[in-house]
Amino acid sequence: MKQIVAMNGMTAHRANVIARRTGSEAMGIIKAQMIDLLKAKLQSGVAHFLYMKKDGTLREAWGTCAGNLMKATQNGRGLSGDQVNTVKYFDVEAGGYRSLRFENLVQVF
Repeated sequence: MKQIVAMNGMTAHRANVIARRTGSEAMGIIKAQMIDLLKAKLQSGVAHFLYMKKDGTLREAWGTCAGNLMKATQNGRGLSGDQVNTVKYFDVEAGGYRSLRFENLVQVF
């Protein structure tokens, strides 16, 4: 049985990037939807999530992209995370900006 999954253009882009990097279309769709959830939580306040770092270790993070904090700390230079296939966020524990690759997101709490 085939399933149809509706998604917007950016979600489809993320799914394609993840599928290409992992070799799994299903994983691409699942993780792209997780990224949508994470981005919504980051915009609305502090999000709690888990991802794999570049060195292979797991990182439990609390981050935000909420407007008031972001305006106070961003410099306005550089590319958006989606342009470089990452999710950028402000780490509230470390007090600095971080990013994770789309395919490395493990769980959103």
